[in-house]
Amino acid sequence: MLPLETAVQLTPLSSYHGTLSIRVYHSLKDAILSLAYQPGQIMRKGDICEQLDISRGPVSEAVTRLAAEGLVNVIPQAGTFVTRFSMAEIREGAFLREAFEIAAVELVAKKITDDQVKLLQRNLRVQQALVDDLDVQGFYQFDREMHNLILGFTNYRRLPAMAETSWLQVNRARQLVLPNLDRVVDTLAEHKAIVSALEARDPEAARKATKKHLGQLLSHLEAIEVDRPDLFDKK
Repeated sequence: MLPLETAVQLTPLSSYHGTLSIRVYHSLKDAILSLAYQPGQIMRKGDICEQLDISRGPVSEAVTRLAAEGLVNVIPQAGTFVTRFSMAEIREGAFLREAFEIAAVELVAKKITDDQVKLLQRNLRVQQALVDDLDVQGFYQFDREMHNLILGFTNYRRLPAMAETSWLQVNRARQLVLPNLDRVVDTLAEHKAIVSALEARDPEAARKATKKHLGQLLSHLEAIEVDRPDLFDKK
């Protein structure tokens, strides 16, 4: 089990835009989603204020927003704790994301332009380079970008944000899988299959490739729940 008092290095607020509380929120959220804050770990407001050189007000506002998203639990007289993973929430998020993404790839496969295909192929080339360099976090960023490109190609403006919200807990949990280089290599192969199906303008092949890709993650997380029960909610 990882120690719950490990010091967390937060991303500087200058990396974000918006009001002070929004920038604090994004810094803390990124630390949670990247597992810099481990599930179950306490978030000490005093430490956060000291590291970011701010007062407690913006931190409290950021924590309230994180609690509304289910990323932290605020326990009176005890403190603020990063939520543990819930397989029930992960399965629900995976179900919703699959519904969004399969509908998106089927639509996009029917109308994708040559320029859009080039954007996806360029993204894949960067993914390949990052895999070759063993840069897992860099790969993760371009993985996310590829999915958002496809969702954006639907021209449904709210779809990427809706998918991101539904995927929030899964997105955090998938960090447990990404350090496995074999899984990263397999993920890249699955991405290539999706893009190939889109380039071929084949909605059925795109649907099958996407469904296979998204289904792999859930099976890996179920195995991790058995190996690392300390990271998961026992309810």
